[in-house]
Amino acid sequence: MKNKILVFALLAAVSAIPVLAQTAAKEAIDGFTDTPMEADGKWHVHDPARPQPQIVTPGATFSQKAAAPSDAEILFDGTGLAKWENDRGADATWKTNDDYVETAPNGGGIRTRGKWADFQLHVEWASPNPPHGTSQGRGNSGILINNMYEVQVLDSYQAKTYADGQAGAIYGQSPPLVNASKPPGEWQSYDIIFESPRWNDKGELTKRAIITVLHNGVVIQNHYELVGMTDGINAAEPWKSLSKYPEPHAPEVFIELQDHKNPVRFRNIWIRSLHLGENL
Repeated sequence: MKNKILVFALLAAVSAIPVLAQTAAKEAIDGFTDTPMEADGKWHVHDPARPQPQIVTPGATFSQKAAAPSDAEILFDGTGLAKWENDRGADATWKTNDDYVETAPNGGGIRTRGKWADFQLHVEWASPNPPHGTSQGRGNSGILINNMYEVQVLDSYQAKTYADGQAGAIYGQSPPLVNASKPPGEWQSYDIIFESPRWNDKGELTKRAIITVLHNGVVIQNHYELVGMTDGINAAEPWKSLSKYPEPHAPEVFIELQDHKNPVRFRNIWIRSLHLGENL
């Protein structure tokens, strides 16, 4: 009889394990549930419940220190910031060190003097090591296109935040397909293919902006059509608001490296026009 009681007790203990697992507190991920629902009606903007991207370990190197193609324009190779300016049109003042440039504390972003319509952009970046802060305060910067559309830069290595704010996200819209982040301090690469939005003579949107992003050689955005501007990077699109397109703008756009009060480094930046439609 004692043996039967022992067996029943063991079975009861085993059957309770799933219940305990289900009732365990979920991992806390920051985000917002008082924001508007996105167009598909599934998630709030910056929703903490949105699934976290699968983690993929990228190869040791992909395009890190990649030489620019013959038709590319070198934007930064460590020799100065002549092709950059601040958001007021004055000379960029970020400090260059060896072959990289680092965000200046509260110094504002820097943007290219040149503009391009449809392009391939190569940027390498590194977040601070040792890491500081959590979530959106951990190695935060961004690749801003025309100060309207953002590819998020963030230390997302073994660090979680809302999915549409992770490294490689089209911030506030599209989480990366996977999390291909490297550890803090290691150089990472973005290879971005961007097609500008278009409007007709009546001011009607005829083509959405389209973007493809490779993060350390891994596709994380695949021909994604932006639903509008990024929230929170200019006054026309307040933070945590639903994305919408701005008033019509020229296809030619500038590139900006965002200052988000985190010391993020950048190097080996080049761009080339896609010349879409010119060979048809």
